[in-house]
Amino acid sequence: MSSETGTLEGVVVDDGEVDEEPITLPAPDETIFRMRQAILAGQHWFEALLGAIGRWRLPAEDYDGRHFEYLIGGEAFDWLVLAERLIEEIEDIVPRDERDGLLFDGRWPIEVDDELFALELGQAKHSAHLNYLYGVLVEEALQLSVEEEIHKENFQRAWGQDPRVDENMLMRVYGKPREQLYEQYRDETGIVLGEHLTYNQWKAFTYFLFKLRLRRQDKARVASDTRKGLAQLSRMELAVSARRRGVRPDEAGFAARFG
Repeated sequence: MSSETGTLEGVVVDDGEVDEEPITLPAPDETIFRMRQAILAGQHWFEALLGAIGRWRLPAEDYDGRHFEYLIGGEAFDWLVLAERLIEEIEDIVPRDERDGLLFDGRWPIEVDDELFALELGQAKHSAHLNYLYGVLVEEALQLSVEEEIHKENFQRAWGQDPRVDENMLMRVYGKPREQLYEQYRDETGIVLGEHLTYNQWKAFTYFLFKLRLRRQDKARVASDTRKGLAQLSRMELAVSARRRGVRPDEAGFAARFG
């Protein structure tokens, strides 16, 4: 089933295709119960958590006064947000330093290789996870890299600064000012964005911009900009988040998926 049916059993991935997982995933309450019982029976909490993520059905939910959005744009899966939600159910049996290390620093409490991580998530969710990796995290890094370029250019000017750095970044990368991009986003999604975006709205808009960039740029420019985003991640020394993401992003992986 696609995300439009209200589950994460099958999710839309790149090019609008749907990866299907078994339609027998348990209800959320049962998933949480099984996770907790597995930990109490001796399984490491992180392994039990990954198993629960693989069995989770809801793409979004309201819980304890907060809205959790796990599936961005119906295609990009932010597994760490779901991990945060599930850890709330087991925080009494999870070491606090390990929990905080995962959620705040991206440190995995035990080693889990990439193949096992993908297996635990399942094909559909792992595919959507890669969409999130490249379509949100790398895209944000690209935006930051271009903003830094513009700051350097402004600093080198003899007179005057351009205070609208973000607008210049959007024009330079996506070819349109913010207002036009908001209008296009509204036309394509039916969602109206205000002046101040929530974090969930920002992630969805960023993923929209990523897909827009793939549509409007030629392959050479797509590769160049993606390389720039990956280099920015490297400069920011996100070695820890390589484990947080569950796979180390590179240009070859991007080309294989979106090229």
